[in-house]
Amino acid sequence: MTFRHFLGYTLQQVSRRQISSTVRRQLVNNVPDKQKLFQEANGIPVHLKGGVGDAVLYHATMGLTVLGTAYVIYELVKAALPQKKD
Repeated sequence: MTFRHFLGYTLQQVSRRQISSTVRRQLVNNVPDKQKLFQEANGIPVHLKGGVGDAVLYHATMGLTVLGTAYVIYELVKAALPQKKD
C-alpha cells in the first residue's frame, strides 16, 4: 500500500465519521468551590490554603533553601580560608 493510497483511505474514513456536538463526559466545575476556599478570611496564608500537599511542598522548599544557603556559606568560607600545605 503506498503512502498516497493510505492517506486517501485515512481521509475517507475521517470524512465518513459523523461529527457530533454532544459532550461525551460532563466535567464538574470546581472553580466556585476553590474560590470560596481561597477567599476565606481564616488567617491561613494563601500559599497554604490548598491543604496538606501545599504545606509539604512549602516546608520541603524552605528546608532545601536553608540547606542550600548553609552549603553555599560553607563553601565560601572554605574557599576564603584555604588549608596550609606542609
